Amino acid sequence: TIIMRVILLLFLSMLKIGCFAFGGGYAIIALLENEFISKRKWIDHDEFLDVVAIAESTPGPIAINVATYIGYKLKGVLGAVVATVGMCVPSFVIMYLVSLFYEQFMEITLVAAAFKGIQICVVYLIASAGLKMLKRMKKTPINITVFSITCVGMILCTLFDIHISSVWFIFAAGVFGLSTFFVKKRKAKGEDNK
Repeated sequence: TIIMRVILLLFLSMLKIGCFAFGGGYAIIALLENEFISKRKWIDHDEFLDVVAIAESTPGPIAINVATYIGYKLKGVLGAVVATVGMCVPSFVIMYLVSLFYEQFMEITLVAAAFKGIQICVVYLIASAGLKMLKRMKKTPINITVFSITCVGMILCTLFDIHISSVWFIFAAGVFGLSTFFVKKRKAKGEDNK
C-alpha cells in the first residue's frame, strides 16, 4: 500500500542519513535538508527552519529530534517511531562494533587518517548547513538582531576564553523571541480595541 511504501522510504532515508552522521546533529542538518526538502519535497524550507529551532531547544540529539518530527508530520506516531529507529540504528551498530575493537581499530594507520579527513568534512557540513539556513532566514529586524548579538557574543567568548554553554544563547534567543511575540500581540490587541 501507499502508506507502507512511504513508511519504508522514510525508514530507508533515515537509515542512509544515519550511516553518514559523522560530526553529530549540526553536520547532519545539511543531509536532512537535501533529502527531505530538495529531493523528496516532504517539507518546505520555512518549516524545516522551525523544526531545527525546536529540535535545538528540546532535550536530546538534534538529528534524532528532527527525524522524529519529520516522521510524525508524515505518518503520525508510527512515522515518528520508524524515523527515529532508522536514524539511531546505524550509530548504535557502528558504536557497538567500534567499542569492541576501539584500541586495535585506531592503531590502523588508514583508519586514523580517514577520521582526520572526516573531521574536515564535518566542518564543511556544519558551515554549509548554517549558511543555507542563514540565506533562507527571513531578514526581519528581530531576526537580524538576535543573529548579530549571538555571533558577537560567541566571538567575544572565544576571544576572551569565557566558557558559556551554547544552551544559554539558545535560551536567551527563545526568551527574546517570546517577548517580541507577546509585545506584538499586545500591540495588535490595542489597535483592535481602538
